Amino acid sequence: MEKIEHTTVSTNGINMHVASIGSGPVILFLHGFPDLWYSWRHQLLSFAELGYRAIAPDLRGYGDSDAPPSPELYTVFHIVGDLVGLLDSLGVDRVFLVGHDWGAIIAWWLCMIRPDRVKALVNTSVAFNPRNPSVKPVDALRALFGDDYYICRFQEHGEIEEDFAQVDTKKLISRFFTSRSPRPPCIPKAVGFRGLPDLPALPAWFTEQDVTFYADKFNQKGFTGGLNYYRALNKSWELSAPWAGLQIKVPVKFIVGDLDITYHIPGTKEFIHGGGLKKHVPFLQEVVVMEGVGHFLHQEKPEEVTDHIHGFFKKF
Repeated sequence: MEKIEHTTVSTNGINMHVASIGSGPVILFLHGFPDLWYSWRHQLLSFAELGYRAIAPDLRGYGDSDAPPSPELYTVFHIVGDLVGLLDSLGVDRVFLVGHDWGAIIAWWLCMIRPDRVKALVNTSVAFNPRNPSVKPVDALRALFGDDYYICRFQEHGEIEEDFAQVDTKKLISRFFTSRSPRPPCIPKAVGFRGLPDLPALPAWFTEQDVTFYADKFNQKGFTGGLNYYRALNKSWELSAPWAGLQIKVPVKFIVGDLDITYHIPGTKEFIHGGGLKKHVPFLQEVVVMEGVGHFLHQEKPEEVTDHIHGFFKKF
C-alpha cells in the first residue's frame, strides 16, 4: 500500500485526489457509494504487477477530493467532465475503464458520450439503465419500492445526514459493506439507520483496518457529497434527453454478484440475460454472475475479479 502514489489534480473546477501505481497501459478505476479510491486497493497493486498503470481517484464529493455543497453540481455530466479533465491533466488519451456502483453508472456515461477516451470497459454491479422518457428515475423507484426505499430516503438534504450522525460511523460503514441481503433496502424514518440491528463479526475480506480507514475519511468529509449523486438523479435525467437511445459502442464485460441488491431489482435479470443489455450495449462480449457474492464483489473476491478484468483487457 505504501507504494501507491497520491497526487492532487485540478479538473473541471475542483481538486481531485488520485491514487496511482505502476507503468504501462492505463486502467482507470471508478468507485461508488459509500466508497473511496481505497475500494480498488487490491486491484491497484495487482495490475501494477501485471504491467499496467492503475489509477483510482476519489470522485467528486469523496475522500480527499473537493465536495461542492450543491446537489446541482453532481450530475453525471459534472462527473464525466471531472474524468475527462483528469485524463487531460495526466496526458492520457485513452484508458481501460472499470466501474462499480455509482462508478459503474459514470463509466456507462463516459463510454456513451466520450467513447474516444475508452479502449474497453469492465463494469460491475450496476447494469446500464436506458433513459425512460416518461418518468424520472427517483419517481420510478418511489413507485416501485415506496418512500422508505434508501434512494428515496436520501433525497431530502440534511435529513439522512442527521440520521447517519446518530450512528457510529464504523458501525455504519460495516453495515453498508457487509450486508448480504438482496432484498430492496427500505429504512423507515421511524427506525432510521440508528435502529438497525448490529451485524455479526466482520468477514475476513473486510478488516477492522479497512473499517477505520473509511470511517476516518467520512468523519472528516461527511456523507453529503456522496448523497448528492442520488439527489442529482432527476437533474441528470432532465439534462440527458439529447442522448436518449444512444448506444454504448465500446467493448464491454459486465460482472455482478448473485446476492447484489442491484441484480434483484424487478426486471434486471431479464434485461441482462434476455437481450435488453446487448441491445443498448452492442459490443457487450461477456456477462459474469458470481455465485454467493454480494455488492462489493471486487473487495469480497479481489483475485477472482482481477482475473476477470485482466482476462478481458489483455485481448486489446
